[in-house]
Amino acid sequence: MGLQSCTFRISPFSILKPLSNFPPAFNPIPSRFHRVHVTRPLTFLARALSSSAAAAAPQTTATPPAASETTDESKGTKAPQWRAAIDFKWIRDNKEAVAANINNRNFNANLDLVLELYDKLLNLQKEVERLRAERNAVANKMKAKLEPSERQKLIEEGKTLKDGLVTLEEDLLKLTDELQQQAQCVPNMTHPDVPIGGEECSTVRKTVGKPREFSFSIKDHVQLGKDLDLFDFDAAAEVSGSKFYYLKNEAVLLEMGLVNWAVSEVMKRGFTPLTTPEIVRSSLVEKCGFQPRGTNTQVYSIEGSDQCLIGTAEIPVGGIHMDSILAESSLPLKYVAYSHCFRTEAGAAGSATRGLYRVHQFSKVEMFVLCRPDESNFFHEQLIEIEEGLFSSLGLHFKTMDMATQDLGAPAYRKFDVEAWMPGLGRYGEISSASNCTDYQSRRLGIRYRPEVSTPAKKGIKGNSATTQFVHTLNATACAVPRMIVCLLENYQQEDGSIVIPEPLRPFMGGLQIIAPKYKQA
Repeated sequence: MGLQSCTFRISPFSILKPLSNFPPAFNPIPSRFHRVHVTRPLTFLARALSSSAAAAAPQTTATPPAASETTDESKGTKAPQWRAAIDFKWIRDNKEAVAANINNRNFNANLDLVLELYDKLLNLQKEVERLRAERNAVANKMKAKLEPSERQKLIEEGKTLKDGLVTLEEDLLKLTDELQQQAQCVPNMTHPDVPIGGEECSTVRKTVGKPREFSFSIKDHVQLGKDLDLFDFDAAAEVSGSKFYYLKNEAVLLEMGLVNWAVSEVMKRGFTPLTTPEIVRSSLVEKCGFQPRGTNTQVYSIEGSDQCLIGTAEIPVGGIHMDSILAESSLPLKYVAYSHCFRTEAGAAGSATRGLYRVHQFSKVEMFVLCRPDESNFFHEQLIEIEEGLFSSLGLHFKTMDMATQDLGAPAYRKFDVEAWMPGLGRYGEISSASNCTDYQSRRLGIRYRPEVSTPAKKGIKGNSATTQFVHTLNATACAVPRMIVCLLENYQQEDGSIVIPEPLRPFMGGLQIIAPKYKQA
């Protein structure tokens, strides 16, 4: 399921801030992506941030999917649509570390069952190979000149072996599927510096700024939006249900300004801009480490289809290079994607869900990186540095958290959250996160790269024969629009009820400096 084409588009609201001054690393000419090759390459910044040299866009070759959907018509059952390239031998050899990791992360994974199924699989594979060897031996004997009785005996022996092999191969397929189902519940391993425990055990990495001191009675963003005619939650509730909203007047300009500002700033760091599909196959959601169905799923599934609405652009961006082998020279690949996001917010309740803080649909700018394994920690630090730079430039007070083990999703090796001060709500609220997923997603998505070989190829061997390796993937939020609006309204409110627009956003909002009341308040 490759993304057949992708055209880079600028929002209609870009007229508020012409994006004619593209960063040097961005080629604005539309390019066409394909799983097998890139017909018109974009340019990417070289790995070193200080380098101005550019590398060519990836030349990729197709690899077969890990598995395709098969149906056992006699029993009416479906085999899994895909299989992850899980290193079961490594899990078996590191059983104690994997068990401790599952416990530290409070995951419901049955490691003993996984290893038991793996041992059964190995034994069954040996038996299948033994029968195949015997069948081949019988076939070779049949090539000789034989007496009719002896030939008939070999025919019967071959039929018996064939029937036995069919049964064992069916058992092998079922066992493989069961092993995959159980093993996919095992989370990624965890960085040794991650705090162990629940969210309360997370540690502060960095604090930027101080809470603003107000000389007047402050309002939360809901009241500010009502007074300034920026939101309409009531009409949206009638149209769509709770946790939906209309943005109005300057709030619309603020959303578009935030999006164009975030994309523009991240592009300066060598990221290629994308807009993405917002409906994807359920299998892609699963490969990225999310559960599209279940009691507490955050994913909206489309009834009667194998498709879902995306909860983050991380999912469709991760799918661009699915089932591909990338050239090492094309790495790192750095994307900044704009999309709408849809989340059920199952189980969410309380004051933390008030207003724009927790909603079912929102706009977001997401960063996504594919890199060599030895570079992922470096890029994780770079991503959080970009986030901190963005929020600092808006004058926000925030802290960066190293999230504890039980707050990590299945794909994350390590996750940093940014929590900003929201004076109207009287607390810090998460506005961003940055995760290093190492090879957890790439093993499921089938994204590899072929290392460059420094020594000449052996005689008779064409091309690069180096063993392929799985890339590492990382993701980070550049701008989650609703929560950024919450922060900006509450932190930049004035005594007269107006809102001051931070200077970096003004060029992206037609020069607007203040959101003023539209009528004099009594």
